Amino acid sequence: MTLTLAYSPCPNDCFIFDALVHKKIDTEGLEFEVQLGDVETLNRQALSAGPDITKLSFHAYAHALDNYILLRAGSALGFNCGPLLIKSNNRAIEQKNPSEWHVAIPGKLTTANFLLSLAYPAIKNKTELVFNEIEEALLQNKFDAGLIIHESRFTYQEKGLKKILDLGEFWDSLIHAPIPLGGIVIKRSLPNDIQQKVNRLIRKSVEFAFNNPEEPMPYVRAHAQEMSEAVMRQHIELYVNAFSLDLGEKGIEAVKLMFNKATELGIFSFDKQKLIID
Repeated sequence: MTLTLAYSPCPNDCFIFDALVHKKIDTEGLEFEVQLGDVETLNRQALSAGPDITKLSFHAYAHALDNYILLRAGSALGFNCGPLLIKSNNRAIEQKNPSEWHVAIPGKLTTANFLLSLAYPAIKNKTELVFNEIEEALLQNKFDAGLIIHESRFTYQEKGLKKILDLGEFWDSLIHAPIPLGGIVIKRSLPNDIQQKVNRLIRKSVEFAFNNPEEPMPYVRAHAQEMSEAVMRQHIELYVNAFSLDLGEKGIEAVKLMFNKATELGIFSFDKQKLIID
């Protein structure tokens, strides 16, 4: 059986899926057709029930619940790993009301944008860019501020950009729980035994990477050619952790808290279907 599998070319995803897609573990008779895309492309594909298995933002998952169910393995959650709202040093936006700010975001359906809506509900003027274009756009003074994710949190300061707010710290002060950034979901229409098998294989792939941390690095480097070795490794260390092996009760509760908070504030609503496979 062949399943389509979509994830980003970012270091954390390549680290997680290397053993699976390159058959360094027993795939138990399953084949995977890999599709790579940036986070918002993956989010949009999920809304139209595209790949059989996909990485997506937890914000997007709220809108894709009818077609997908969350796997316990492969997620990115944690503390001190949230998106950052930044600006150019020569941009004095603090003198303006946030309702007047023009902000570059990495996608409407990203968890980053969800958190921005929580922290700054007055910001309405947003422009979507591919996440790795935001820093340069700020340096060219095209926007008042930018919402950065992934490896940009390791590079913005050396480019002369300044943090306005760490939205991960904001979330922690609000909820006191890990921040759910992205998860791996699978089509509800697939048989339960296939869902369980895929979850088991992703966990094994993460375990293999943890036990053999240099094994995935050629795959990581192949898709991060403009990124320094240090940034690649920082990226993996930050976003691949115990929650990537299994969400556990703490991780599941964090996802529920996020969804409940969003519903409470009217940011999005979701029907209370089962969020995660048993």
